[in-house]
Amino acid sequence: MWEFNMGVNSLRVFTVKMRSLAREIWSISWKVGRDDPRRVIHSVKVGLALSLVSLLFLLEPLFAGIGKNAIWAVMTVVVVLEFTAGATLCKGLNRALGTLCAGSLAFLVEFVANESGQVFQAIFIGTTVFLIGSFATYLRFFPYVKKNYDYGVVIFILTFNLITVSSYRVESVLNIARERSYMIAIGCGICLLMALLVFPNWSGEDLHNSAVFKLESLGTSIEACVEQYFQDMEINGDQSSEDYICKGYKSVLDSKSADETLALYASWEPRYSRHFRRKFPWKQYVRLGDALRHFGYTTVALHGCLQSEIQAPRFIRAMFESPCTRVAEEVKKVLIELAGSIRHRRRFSPSFMSDNLNEALQDLNKTFRSQPRLLIGSYHAHEPSNNAAEPNEPTDQNQRNESESLTSLSSNKIVGSTVAIKPVGEAQLKQSERRALRPTLSKKAITGLEFSEALPFAAFASSLVEMVARLEIVIEEVEELGRVANFKETSPDMEIVVSNDIVLRRREVEIPNLSSQGVE
Repeated sequence: MWEFNMGVNSLRVFTVKMRSLAREIWSISWKVGRDDPRRVIHSVKVGLALSLVSLLFLLEPLFAGIGKNAIWAVMTVVVVLEFTAGATLCKGLNRALGTLCAGSLAFLVEFVANESGQVFQAIFIGTTVFLIGSFATYLRFFPYVKKNYDYGVVIFILTFNLITVSSYRVESVLNIARERSYMIAIGCGICLLMALLVFPNWSGEDLHNSAVFKLESLGTSIEACVEQYFQDMEINGDQSSEDYICKGYKSVLDSKSADETLALYASWEPRYSRHFRRKFPWKQYVRLGDALRHFGYTTVALHGCLQSEIQAPRFIRAMFESPCTRVAEEVKKVLIELAGSIRHRRRFSPSFMSDNLNEALQDLNKTFRSQPRLLIGSYHAHEPSNNAAEPNEPTDQNQRNESESLTSLSSNKIVGSTVAIKPVGEAQLKQSERRALRPTLSKKAITGLEFSEALPFAAFASSLVEMVARLEIVIEEVEELGRVANFKETSPDMEIVVSNDIVLRRREVEIPNLSSQGVE
């Protein structure tokens, strides 16, 4: 009876686990399809392509004719049909070109080998396989070939060796190779048909949308970073806010590989849209991505100021909160306007943007000028004092502080020289190491320096100003993109309204992973 109860309990636990696993699988499947419905469409397209290829096996007339080698068509569909049309074109044309070149060369080698004796034929085939295999493998190291035709070279090596080596023992290998070439051509044709005509997904569109998303992500990250910096530092920001800031700029900094892959596939695609009168300007999108990553490093520096161990006092941050926040808001507006110009395929013109960004910088500069002793004074130097002395007549208290500082520094130097020259005992050395490595003492020593109160904020303000300077490079690349891609001109009477609705929606949407969209 006891064993029966144990068995029932185990079965009940197993049933609960299986239900939980089924719910989790369903939740993940629903989320993957909801994030990008094109994934569902692509899956259906692959299934349809495989069904069409399987007709070579299922229909008796086709199987009796050329269907005996139909497995090569199935393999071609599985390998070649990719998520985007550009990736399918790249792989399909590489496979077709590699097979054609390998087959032609193998026929030539077979013709020469058959004209010679049995012994010379084996030597000739072995030597040819060695030379062609070595040369083709070395060709894969060429940067241009590696980038564009690496898959085709691999197919060339595989096909050439299969045909050439097999021809020495099998008499009808050339007929078999011919039939397999037909099957590969049929498979590639079906793949191109499904990729180009049935709900096509274009790599150029993904690259275009990626540029828009990165501009918006940087804008929202900058705004959130500045807002969090001027909050009360004693109240640490929640982890979700930190993760949101990191996701914003990490999606830009980690996009180099995805951008290059999308650009490569876009270079194989034809002119598929009325928006591009010439071939897709994928090179300019790559340059824009490089400029955005260069710009994103300032966002990383800005975020690093939030996580610094030494923070500026509240009164210093309060003095500069308004101008810094205004600069960040204007930078965000420019980035959102740049994203809007790319999304709607219209040229960005700085003349349509107001001078608010320059005015915000001037306000920040005036605020700095109103605090000339910010970087050389301490907290007490900024407090109002009734006994303020003239600049040329330092008080006794200041002289005493300077004397104590010099004495402290000189004593430290003496201690350092004594440790370097005089041998000390092992116990004293361990005690000295413990004293030097204690972070609390180090932090107290740093915060006791005169400039320690203002220097952290100076680093923050410097990163903010550097961000504005690098923004000019991004604007130039967007203008060049509009010119190369023939975006429509912005009419003088057009009213440009920068809205934050897109940014607010982005806060609720997970950052897309381009690697899940067929990007290798």
